[in-house]
Amino acid sequence: MASATTSKKMREEATCSICLNLMTEPMSISCGHSYCQACILSFLDNLLGIVPLREFYCPQCRAPFQRASLRPNKQLGGLIEAIREMDHEMSCEEHGEQLHLFCEEEGQLICWRCERTPRHKGHVTALLDEVRQGYKEKLQEAVTKLRQLEEECLNQRAFTANQIAEWNEKIKIKKQKIRSDFKNLQNFLQEEEKSYLWRLEDEREQTLRRLRDNEARLGQKSQELESHIRELEERCRGSAQKLLQDVKAALSRSQAVHLNTPEALSLEVHTVCNVPKLYFDVKKLLKGYQVPVTLDPDTAHRELILSEDKRQVTRGCPQDNLAASPRRFSASPCVLGHEGFTSGRRYFEVDVGEGTGWDVGVCVESVQRDARVLPTPQAGVWALRLCRKDGYMALTGPLTLLALREQPLVVGVFLDCEAGLVSFYNMTAGSHIFTFPKASFSEVLRPYLQVYPYSPLFLPTPDE
Repeated sequence: MASATTSKKMREEATCSICLNLMTEPMSISCGHSYCQACILSFLDNLLGIVPLREFYCPQCRAPFQRASLRPNKQLGGLIEAIREMDHEMSCEEHGEQLHLFCEEEGQLICWRCERTPRHKGHVTALLDEVRQGYKEKLQEAVTKLRQLEEECLNQRAFTANQIAEWNEKIKIKKQKIRSDFKNLQNFLQEEEKSYLWRLEDEREQTLRRLRDNEARLGQKSQELESHIRELEERCRGSAQKLLQDVKAALSRSQAVHLNTPEALSLEVHTVCNVPKLYFDVKKLLKGYQVPVTLDPDTAHRELILSEDKRQVTRGCPQDNLAASPRRFSASPCVLGHEGFTSGRRYFEVDVGEGTGWDVGVCVESVQRDARVLPTPQAGVWALRLCRKDGYMALTGPLTLLALREQPLVVGVFLDCEAGLVSFYNMTAGSHIFTFPKASFSEVLRPYLQVYPYSPLFLPTPDE
């Protein structure tokens, strides 16, 4: 709020020196002074009525000016309007007097006449300039507190924005995890579907073969019966001599014919696939087929060192004290599991840790051990490999490079002997890695490990 002195000075600047009132439609002349439009034009007309003039003199400073120099002063006009509004606002609505006093009790601006009314009797009042500074300081204190609250609000808003970003990021990660888990489950279900369909087809073929054998035997028996019937019917149609000749032998042959009841075959389908159970965790499903596996020291290459419990193998210096054996690998640093698999579904795990190289899988019992060959299905090996140069790969022919999103610390090997499938899983993430094309296993299959330097391998027990 402007002080009384400031307000007075503004009014003096906006007062017309001709009519001594606030200017109306102020006009400026070349010297810079301004007057009411009506006042300055009347002034000029009066002078022209006395003596015709081309040049006039400012009523205030006597500076010469011409009539053509008159210009509207819009800025001053705006200021005068503001002063008039301020005058209107600062006037007491009840008494029309200037509001120069402040009532402490009611916190209102009042005029000198308001102060004398019964309403303000006994109230503490003061001139505006006397209380202005005190309330200004209080307002500044209030502004300071509000700014502190504003800053706190901004901080909280920024914190909330960070929470929103963090929450969205968590949701994004969770979505990716859900998609990944369902993708893994879909891969697993596809492999399960193939396996179950293969089992069902195998069951169909076996039962159909037995039914067709029964059908063929019944066909033969039907032809035999038809032959005996024709013979007896021909005798009955012939002469007495033809009918009775060797009749007892014919009757004996017909009586010797028996119809054996075909093998009773159940038409119940034994291949059962409980699909709802497949929606459980892939890890839990695989664990249901897990078997304990230990390493066979008689197959271990001379550079391989087995732990006492035959579950861990590391690669070191050659051991010359090992007995020679045709079962031992002599060309590649490999070792086989002691257990052999011929039927059913089998699953085992290999803890590969953070090693930089390994081969993990299964192989046939007759795999070549005295020469270096690429361990592929053609050589009787179904395995995955990690090597420094090319990363993860499936040892197919040709090799299949694998782009894994997460490093597997534990590799799961799933074998379905009847379906001819070998699948690998990243048990760290519970995700499917690779399934070899369908094969036909005619030999015993055994766990197969190839060990690289500084990359020990460990076989966990099923309950670990």
